[in-house]
Amino acid sequence: MPTFAAIDIGSNSCRLRIAKVYAHQLKTVAEDREVTRLGGSVFDTGLISPEAMAATLRALKRFQRAVQAHGVDRIRVVATSAMRDARNSAAFQAWVKAETGWNMEIISGLEEARLIHLGIIAVEPGAGGRVLLLDLGGGSCELTFSEHKRIREAMSLPLGAVRLTEQFIPDDPAPADGLARMKQLISRELRRARRKLQFDKPPLVIASSGTAAALSDAYCMSAKSGKPCGKKTGKVSARSATAEYRSAIRAGMVPTAEVRKIAAKLAKLPLPAREAVPGIGPRRAEIIVAGAQVYAELLETFDLPGFRYSPLGLRDGILAQMLAESAAADAREHREFEIERRESVLATARRYGVDLHQAEPVRAHAVQLFRELKSLHHLPAEYESWIADAALLRDTGKFINHQGHNRHTQYIISSSEIYGYTQLHRTVISAIARYLGKSRPESGDRAMRNIPAEEHKNIHCAVVLLRLAVALNQDRVSDVLRVATKIYPKRVCLELKPGRTGAELELWSLRKEADYFREVFGRELFVTLA
Repeated sequence: MPTFAAIDIGSNSCRLRIAKVYAHQLKTVAEDREVTRLGGSVFDTGLISPEAMAATLRALKRFQRAVQAHGVDRIRVVATSAMRDARNSAAFQAWVKAETGWNMEIISGLEEARLIHLGIIAVEPGAGGRVLLLDLGGGSCELTFSEHKRIREAMSLPLGAVRLTEQFIPDDPAPADGLARMKQLISRELRRARRKLQFDKPPLVIASSGTAAALSDAYCMSAKSGKPCGKKTGKVSARSATAEYRSAIRAGMVPTAEVRKIAAKLAKLPLPAREAVPGIGPRRAEIIVAGAQVYAELLETFDLPGFRYSPLGLRDGILAQMLAESAAADAREHREFEIERRESVLATARRYGVDLHQAEPVRAHAVQLFRELKSLHHLPAEYESWIADAALLRDTGKFINHQGHNRHTQYIISSSEIYGYTQLHRTVISAIARYLGKSRPESGDRAMRNIPAEEHKNIHCAVVLLRLAVALNQDRVSDVLRVATKIYPKRVCLELKPGRTGAELELWSLRKEADYFREVFGRELFVTLA
């Protein structure tokens, strides 16, 4: 059974989780965490400090030893808010690549929210109905409203605990003016979020990450309660709390009123006193004032009763997606992943006015050609969905201007949030959709610049297949042509079966592609009518 590893390089800490697949399920076999404060200087200077880079790299090298020891088959390394904001993020990416061989992927805030949702929603009890997910990291805060395990709305706010601490609380204890300005910013961002996230009060609120864990522990391990949330047990001291006890604590709700009390208390305490608060810990104490204020304001702004902590999060979502994409996934897991991604593509197409009734036959022909010409193009399997999505999104650029719409299409696709696709994936899809006019892919083109050189040949093959699919659909909707393919050693034949209105225009359009087809595949293209 395959073994996967997920690494989350956050603004506050780096986390590793290694999981092995047993009977289509993930079982954690190792995990690690290191507080590196990667975003400590980013939110003040715009640059990652050399010290933070070095600390993060040391952690990654330790993670690498664990990855090697467990014989990991596939690893995914993602970075979040600090790397999104840092002007020198590319230099750090290159350093990590040189030292570990890993490609560090910088994901957007909304992709971060999607992966967190994926990691939590399938496992947490009661999360199949209406639920609001809250994840407060070092650099950003992700809010995701889910219904029946589908994301209805998601957004990312610049309200991370490290970011706010660096900006507003440079001294200890927290200065009154800094706290006031921080609260103003938090309130402003949350009012904006409230206008966008329109929903009735959800029955379940789940919070993840370190700040939520600390607040949950601080509430449930306080001298006043001294017991797990919702449990009628005797008093247990914080020092004697076992892992099972802490797990039981986190199964309960943390009321909004208690979060506000804890936030107010922590804001008045100096660092040594915060470190002594049960459940907080020495490293979390440095940024807990800002994190607690965000949670208190958020719960009150959205009129929520409280939250339930979940130890799941971004790493679990990364692992779940790797499982869904692998051969070890069962049909249901893979289908759910494909449905989510397809819905996101369709939503993007609708947003930019694409006529899906006209786009669908192009997509269908592109998929048919991909499958029937596999022995010719030798493209990786993932290109099937990339070509299909490029077919659906190829006219998005007309939303900006019909003239030069292929260039606009490339910009829109590469810049849009499409769930389930990384920035590189979107860049590849945008390049496939870009070259449907007179131009051909060139290495120096803007559309190709950020695509690895080893993928350029694949782009050419994919572009040819999509151009053929477009040529087969010259403004046809109700009278879609059928096509049969035959591959010979020196030529490829496409046999068209005309509809009610004939196929002369399609025949002419396909023959126009013969030169490019020969250039890419080294074979002649013959098109005939049945």
